[in-house]
Amino acid sequence: MDTVLAPEWDDIPLAPGQAPGPAGIKTIINMVVAAFPDVHITIHDTIQEPGKVGVRAEIGGTHLGELFGIAPTGKKVSFRLHEFHTVANGLITTTWHLEDWLGLFQQLGQFPSQN
Repeated sequence: MDTVLAPEWDDIPLAPGQAPGPAGIKTIINMVVAAFPDVHITIHDTIQEPGKVGVRAEIGGTHLGELFGIAPTGKKVSFRLHEFHTVANGLITTTWHLEDWLGLFQQLGQFPSQN
């Protein structure tokens, strides 16, 4: 992350409990890797124009660790995401993203607690 994200990178929207900037996304990535140790990302499409990149991808893996308070289920899952990045001076400065969390939680058979 340190080589592709600008120090002032803006991630929109932040995940629950995510701090802003590159340090914040590292926490989320570590959580996903812990929840899905066999995680794999398939990039289906990229679209590029000067200063902008769009990505359509899918994340898959086996739910073997806690995710947003949901205990491991052992289920193999996949969920889609779309990201749109702005780029300046070779670094990503802003990311707008949308993940199919509803689809993921349906595959897991439960939703995070709403405490």
